[in-house]
Amino acid sequence: DDKGIQTSEDARFYGISAKMDKTFTSGDKELVLQYSVKHEQNLDCGGAYIKLLPGKVDQPKFGGDTPYSIMFGPDICGSSNKRTHVILHSNAKDENILIKKDVNTETDDLTHLYTLVIRPDNTFEVLIDNKSVRSGKLDEEFDFLAEKEIMDPEASKPEDWVDEAKIPDPEDKKPDGYDDIPEEIPDPDASKPDDWDDEDDGEWEAPMIDNPDYKGPWSPKMIDNPDYKGKWVHPMIPNPEYSYDDSMYKVCKDGCTHVGFELWQVKTGTLFDDIIVTDSLEEAQKFAEETFFKKSGDEKKMYDKIQEEKKAAEMADMGEAGDMGDMEDLDGFEDEF
Repeated sequence: DDKGIQTSEDARFYGISAKMDKTFTSGDKELVLQYSVKHEQNLDCGGAYIKLLPGKVDQPKFGGDTPYSIMFGPDICGSSNKRTHVILHSNAKDENILIKKDVNTETDDLTHLYTLVIRPDNTFEVLIDNKSVRSGKLDEEFDFLAEKEIMDPEASKPEDWVDEAKIPDPEDKKPDGYDDIPEEIPDPDASKPDDWDDEDDGEWEAPMIDNPDYKGPWSPKMIDNPDYKGKWVHPMIPNPEYSYDDSMYKVCKDGCTHVGFELWQVKTGTLFDDIIVTDSLEEAQKFAEETFFKKSGDEKKMYDKIQEEKKAAEMADMGEAGDMGDMEDLDGFEDEF
Protein backbone atom coordinates (compact mmCIF):
# COMPACT_ATOMS: atom_id res chain seq x y z
CA ASP A 1 0.00 0.00 0.00
CA ASP A 2 3.03 2.28 0.04
CA LYS A 3 2.60 5.02 -2.57
CA GLY A 4 4.34 8.21 -3.66
CA ILE A 5 3.88 10.90 -6.27
CA GLN A 6 5.45 10.61 -9.71
CA THR A 7 6.02 12.80 -12.76
CA SER A 8 4.27 11.26 -15.76
CA GLU A 9 4.61 13.42 -18.91
CA ASP A 10 7.83 14.33 -20.70
CA ALA A 11 9.02 17.90 -21.32
CA ARG A 12 6.74 19.82 -19.01
CA PHE A 13 6.61 21.85 -15.80
CA TYR A 14 5.19 20.40 -12.61
CA GLY A 15 3.80 22.14 -9.56
CA ILE A 16 2.18 20.52 -6.54
CA SER A 17 2.01 21.59 -2.90
CA ALA A 18 0.53 20.39 0.37
CA LYS A 19 -0.21 22.15 3.63
CA MET A 20 1.63 20.71 6.62
CA ASP A 21 -0.27 19.51 9.67
CA LYS A 22 1.59 22.05 11.79
CA THR A 23 3.35 25.31 10.99
CA PHE A 24 7.11 25.07 11.48
CA THR A 25 8.70 28.15 13.04
CA SER A 26 12.47 28.43 13.47
CA GLY A 27 13.29 28.59 17.17
CA ASP A 28 15.81 27.02 19.51
CA LYS A 29 15.68 23.62 17.79
CA GLU A 30 17.01 22.31 14.51
CA LEU A 31 15.06 22.23 11.27
CA VAL A 32 15.08 18.93 9.39
CA LEU A 33 13.69 18.53 5.86
CA GLN A 34 13.82 15.00 4.50
CA TYR A 35 12.35 13.05 1.57
CA SER A 36 13.15 10.24 -0.85
CA VAL A 37 13.71 10.41 -4.62
CA LYS A 38 13.82 7.69 -7.27
CA HIS A 39 14.68 8.35 -10.93
CA GLU A 40 13.06 5.34 -12.60
CA GLN A 41 13.57 6.91 -16.03
CA ASN A 42 17.36 7.38 -15.81
CA LEU A 43 16.89 11.16 -15.63
CA ASP A 44 18.97 13.10 -18.16
CA CYS A 45 17.66 16.62 -17.49
CA GLY A 46 15.30 17.80 -14.79
CA GLY A 47 14.87 18.88 -11.20
CA ALA A 48 13.80 16.72 -8.27
CA TYR A 49 14.04 19.22 -5.42
CA ILE A 50 11.52 20.04 -2.72
CA LYS A 51 10.55 23.49 -1.45
CA LEU A 52 9.54 24.57 2.03
CA LEU A 53 7.07 27.43 1.74
CA PRO A 54 6.32 30.21 4.25
CA GLY A 55 3.07 31.94 5.23
CA LYS A 56 -0.10 31.85 3.19
CA VAL A 57 0.29 29.97 -0.08
CA ASP A 58 -2.11 30.33 -2.99
CA GLN A 59 -1.86 26.66 -3.91
CA PRO A 60 -3.72 26.81 -7.27
CA LYS A 61 -1.17 29.43 -8.38
CA PHE A 62 1.88 27.72 -6.89
CA GLY A 63 4.84 28.04 -9.28
CA GLY A 64 8.31 29.42 -9.84
CA ASP A 65 7.40 32.88 -8.48
CA THR A 66 6.02 31.55 -5.20
CA PRO A 67 8.30 32.59 -2.30
CA TYR A 68 10.13 29.77 -0.53
CA SER A 69 12.31 29.41 2.55
CA ILE A 70 14.25 26.33 1.42
CA MET A 71 14.87 24.68 -1.93
CA PHE A 72 16.64 21.37 -1.48
CA GLY A 73 17.36 18.27 -3.54
CA PRO A 74 18.75 16.84 -6.78
CA ASP A 75 19.06 18.77 -10.04
CA ILE A 76 20.47 16.95 -13.08
CA CYS A 77 21.01 18.14 -16.64
CA GLY A 78 23.62 16.54 -18.85
CA SER A 79 26.98 15.27 -17.68
CA SER A 80 28.24 18.52 -16.14
CA ASN A 81 25.26 19.61 -14.01
CA LYS A 82 24.67 16.99 -11.33
CA ARG A 83 24.18 18.50 -7.91
CA THR A 84 22.04 18.65 -4.80
CA HIS A 85 20.57 22.13 -4.52
CA VAL A 86 20.76 23.85 -1.14
CA ILE A 87 19.16 27.29 -1.32
CA LEU A 88 18.16 29.12 1.86
CA HIS A 89 16.23 32.34 2.40
CA SER A 90 18.02 35.22 4.10
CA ASN A 91 15.65 37.37 6.13
CA ALA A 92 18.27 40.10 6.51
CA LYS A 93 18.85 40.38 2.75
CA ASP A 94 15.33 39.27 1.77
CA GLU A 95 16.72 37.00 -0.93
CA ASN A 96 17.44 33.33 -1.57
CA ILE A 97 21.08 32.30 -1.25
CA LEU A 98 22.68 29.37 -3.06
CA ILE A 99 25.38 27.30 -1.38
CA LYS A 100 28.80 28.39 -2.68
CA LYS A 101 30.20 24.97 -3.56
CA ASP A 102 28.05 22.34 -5.28
CA VAL A 103 26.95 19.27 -3.33
CA ASN A 104 27.11 16.01 -5.28
CA THR A 105 23.98 13.99 -5.96
CA GLU A 106 22.99 10.41 -6.79
CA THR A 107 22.17 9.63 -10.44
CA ASP A 108 21.32 5.92 -10.54
CA ASP A 109 17.86 4.30 -10.78
CA LEU A 110 17.56 3.48 -7.07
CA THR A 111 15.65 5.37 -4.38
CA HIS A 112 17.78 7.73 -2.28
CA LEU A 113 17.04 9.64 0.91
CA TYR A 114 17.92 13.35 1.07
CA THR A 115 18.16 15.11 4.43
CA LEU A 116 18.90 18.76 5.22
CA VAL A 117 19.55 19.86 8.80
CA ILE A 118 19.77 23.53 9.86
CA ARG A 119 20.83 24.06 13.46
CA PRO A 120 20.40 27.01 15.88
CA ASP A 121 24.19 27.35 16.14
CA ASN A 122 24.12 28.50 12.50
CA THR A 123 25.53 25.28 11.08
CA PHE A 124 24.01 22.91 8.55
CA GLU A 125 24.41 19.38 7.27
CA VAL A 126 23.36 17.49 4.14
CA LEU A 127 22.92 13.73 4.31
CA ILE A 128 22.22 11.27 1.50
CA ASP A 129 21.01 7.83 2.59
CA ASN A 130 21.78 8.94 6.15
CA LYS A 131 25.45 9.56 5.32
CA SER A 132 26.82 13.07 5.76
CA VAL A 133 28.03 14.53 2.45
CA ARG A 134 28.43 18.19 3.44
CA SER A 135 28.42 20.17 6.68
CA GLY A 136 29.66 23.56 7.78
CA LYS A 137 28.86 27.04 8.99
CA LEU A 138 26.12 29.02 7.30
CA ASP A 139 28.24 32.18 7.11
CA GLU A 140 31.11 30.31 5.44
CA GLU A 141 29.17 28.15 2.96
CA PHE A 142 26.56 30.79 2.05
CA ASP A 143 26.72 34.56 1.45
CA PHE A 144 24.47 35.41 4.39
CA LEU A 145 26.79 38.15 5.61
CA ALA A 146 28.66 41.05 4.10
CA GLU A 147 32.41 40.57 3.58
CA LYS A 148 34.46 41.04 6.74
CA GLU A 149 37.01 43.13 4.87
CA ILE A 150 36.84 45.44 1.87
CA MET A 151 39.44 47.27 -0.19
CA ASP A 152 40.39 50.58 1.38
CA PRO A 153 38.59 53.19 -0.77
CA GLU A 154 41.15 55.81 0.31
CA ALA A 155 44.13 53.81 -0.92
CA SER A 156 45.53 53.89 -4.43
CA LYS A 157 48.70 52.72 -6.10
CA PRO A 158 51.53 55.29 -5.76
CA GLU A 159 52.42 57.02 -9.01
CA ASP A 160 56.08 56.00 -8.68
CA TRP A 161 55.25 52.34 -8.07
CA VAL A 162 57.28 50.16 -10.44
CA ASP A 163 55.22 47.27 -11.84
CA GLU A 164 57.69 45.96 -14.42
CA ALA A 165 59.56 42.89 -13.20
CA LYS A 166 61.78 42.84 -16.31
CA ILE A 167 63.33 45.62 -18.39
CA PRO A 168 65.39 45.69 -21.63
CA ASP A 169 69.12 45.30 -20.95
CA PRO A 170 70.61 48.76 -21.61
CA GLU A 171 74.00 47.13 -22.31
CA ASP A 172 72.66 44.86 -25.04
CA LYS A 173 73.38 46.14 -28.56
CA LYS A 174 72.08 45.08 -31.95
CA PRO A 175 74.78 43.18 -33.92
CA ASP A 176 76.22 44.84 -37.01
CA GLY A 177 74.40 43.81 -40.19
CA TYR A 178 71.46 42.31 -38.25
CA ASP A 179 68.87 44.19 -40.33
CA ASP A 180 70.52 43.02 -43.57
CA ILE A 181 69.70 39.37 -42.92
CA PRO A 182 66.90 38.40 -45.36
CA GLU A 183 63.78 36.57 -44.16
CA GLU A 184 63.99 34.15 -47.11
CA ILE A 185 66.85 32.78 -49.22
CA PRO A 186 67.06 30.71 -52.42
CA ASP A 187 66.97 26.99 -51.68
CA PRO A 188 70.65 25.90 -51.94
CA ASP A 189 69.59 22.30 -52.60
CA ALA A 190 67.40 23.14 -55.56
CA SER A 191 68.65 22.67 -59.13
CA LYS A 192 67.28 23.60 -62.52
CA PRO A 193 65.22 20.80 -64.06
CA ASP A 194 66.79 19.02 -67.02
CA ASP A 195 63.86 19.92 -69.27
CA TRP A 196 64.02 23.62 -68.39
CA ASP A 197 64.28 25.81 -71.51
CA ASP A 198 65.52 29.34 -70.75
CA GLU A 199 64.14 30.68 -74.02
CA ASP A 200 60.65 29.22 -73.46
CA ASP A 201 60.51 29.17 -69.68
CA GLY A 202 62.59 32.22 -68.85
CA GLU A 203 65.61 32.41 -66.61
CA TRP A 204 65.39 29.71 -63.93
CA GLU A 205 65.43 30.84 -60.31
CA ALA A 206 65.72 28.62 -57.28
CA PRO A 207 62.58 28.56 -55.02
CA MET A 208 62.76 30.58 -51.81
CA ILE A 209 62.85 29.01 -48.35
CA ASP A 210 62.90 30.38 -44.80
CA ASN A 211 66.31 31.68 -43.81
CA PRO A 212 67.52 29.79 -40.72
CA ASP A 213 69.70 32.79 -39.80
CA TYR A 214 66.75 35.19 -39.75
CA LYS A 215 65.63 35.89 -36.15
CA GLY A 216 62.95 38.49 -36.74
CA PRO A 217 63.02 42.13 -35.59
CA TRP A 218 65.79 42.68 -33.09
CA SER A 219 65.01 43.45 -29.47
CA PRO A 220 67.35 43.65 -26.50
CA LYS A 221 67.32 40.82 -24.00
CA MET A 222 65.34 41.32 -20.79
CA ILE A 223 66.90 41.50 -17.33
CA ASP A 224 65.55 41.80 -13.79
CA ASN A 225 64.40 45.32 -13.00
CA PRO A 226 66.40 46.59 -10.01
CA ASP A 227 63.58 49.05 -9.18
CA TYR A 228 60.80 46.45 -9.23
CA LYS A 229 58.73 46.61 -6.02
CA GLY A 230 56.49 43.63 -6.65
CA LYS A 231 52.81 43.53 -7.56
CA TRP A 232 50.90 46.27 -5.78
CA VAL A 233 48.23 44.87 -3.48
CA HIS A 234 45.26 47.00 -2.54
CA PRO A 235 45.18 47.22 1.28
CA MET A 236 42.09 45.85 3.03
CA ILE A 237 40.19 47.40 5.92
CA PRO A 238 37.37 46.13 8.17
CA ASN A 239 34.01 46.42 6.43
CA PRO A 240 31.86 48.92 8.34
CA GLU A 241 28.77 47.15 6.94
CA TYR A 242 29.76 43.78 8.39
CA SER A 243 28.00 42.42 11.43
CA TYR A 244 27.40 38.86 12.52
CA ASP A 245 23.80 37.66 12.35
CA ASP A 246 22.81 35.14 15.01
CA SER A 247 19.52 34.45 13.25
CA MET A 248 20.80 33.13 9.90
CA TYR A 249 19.34 29.72 10.69
CA LYS A 250 15.83 31.17 11.08
CA VAL A 251 14.78 30.51 7.50
CA CYS A 252 11.26 29.85 8.81
CA LYS A 253 11.26 32.90 11.04
CA ASP A 254 7.62 33.73 10.35
CA GLY A 255 6.51 30.13 9.99
CA CYS A 256 6.69 27.62 7.14
CA THR A 257 3.32 26.13 6.26
CA HIS A 258 3.58 24.09 3.06
CA VAL A 259 5.89 21.77 1.14
CA GLY A 260 5.89 21.70 -2.64
CA PHE A 261 7.54 20.44 -5.80
CA GLU A 262 7.98 22.98 -8.62
CA LEU A 263 9.96 21.28 -11.37
CA TRP A 264 10.87 21.05 -15.03
CA GLN A 265 11.64 17.60 -16.41
CA VAL A 266 12.56 16.60 -19.96
CA LYS A 267 12.22 12.88 -19.28
CA THR A 268 9.74 11.99 -16.57
CA GLY A 269 9.24 9.16 -14.12
CA THR A 270 10.77 10.54 -10.90
CA LEU A 271 9.08 9.21 -7.78
CA PHE A 272 8.86 11.19 -4.51
CA ASP A 273 7.98 9.80 -1.08
CA ASP A 274 8.77 9.71 2.66
CA ILE A 275 8.50 13.49 3.25
CA ILE A 276 8.98 14.80 6.77
CA VAL A 277 9.62 18.24 8.31
CA THR A 278 10.62 18.13 11.95
CA ASP A 279 12.73 19.77 14.65
CA SER A 280 14.59 16.56 15.47
CA LEU A 281 17.12 14.69 13.35
CA GLU A 282 16.57 11.69 15.59
CA GLU A 283 12.87 11.70 14.72
CA ALA A 284 13.65 12.05 11.01
CA GLN A 285 16.06 9.12 11.15
CA LYS A 286 13.51 7.00 13.00
CA PHE A 287 10.93 7.88 10.34
CA ALA A 288 13.46 6.89 7.66
CA GLU A 289 13.99 3.51 9.33
CA GLU A 290 10.24 2.90 9.23
CA THR A 291 9.87 3.99 5.61
CA PHE A 292 12.89 4.39 3.32
CA PHE A 293 15.28 1.87 4.88
CA LYS A 294 12.47 -0.65 5.29
CA LYS A 295 12.20 -0.75 1.48
CA SER A 296 15.71 0.06 0.24
CA GLY A 297 17.31 -3.31 0.99
CA ASP A 298 14.76 -5.31 -0.99
CA GLU A 299 14.82 -2.71 -3.76
CA LYS A 300 18.60 -3.08 -4.13
CA LYS A 301 18.33 -6.88 -4.26
CA MET A 302 15.62 -6.69 -6.92
CA TYR A 303 17.61 -4.10 -8.89
CA ASP A 304 20.75 -6.26 -8.83
CA LYS A 305 18.73 -9.31 -9.92
CA ILE A 306 17.22 -7.42 -12.87
CA GLN A 307 20.66 -6.16 -13.91
CA GLU A 308 22.07 -9.70 -13.77
CA GLU A 309 19.16 -11.00 -15.87
CA LYS A 310 19.68 -8.22 -18.43
CA LYS A 311 23.38 -8.99 -18.61
CA ALA A 312 22.70 -12.70 -19.04
CA ALA A 313 20.18 -11.97 -21.82
CA GLU A 314 22.68 -9.71 -23.59
CA MET A 315 25.37 -12.37 -23.36
CA ALA A 316 22.94 -14.94 -24.75
CA ASP A 317 22.06 -12.64 -27.65
CA MET A 318 25.73 -12.12 -28.38
CA GLY A 319 26.29 -15.86 -28.33
CA GLU A 320 23.42 -16.49 -30.74
CA ALA A 321 24.71 -13.78 -33.06
CA GLY A 322 28.14 -15.41 -32.98
CA ASP A 323 26.65 -18.84 -33.75
CA MET A 324 24.69 -17.42 -36.68
CA GLY A 325 27.88 -15.84 -37.98
CA ASP A 326 29.62 -19.21 -37.82
CA MET A 327 26.73 -20.84 -39.69
CA GLU A 328 26.89 -18.19 -42.40
CA ASP A 329 30.61 -18.80 -42.76
CA LEU A 330 29.92 -22.54 -43.02
CA ASP A 331 27.26 -21.96 -45.69
CA GLY A 332 29.76 -19.93 -47.67
CA PHE A 333 32.31 -22.68 -47.29
CA GLU A 334 29.80 -25.27 -48.55
CA ASP A 335 28.94 -23.08 -51.54
CA GLU A 336 32.59 -22.74 -52.43
CA PHE A 337 33.17 -26.44 -51.93
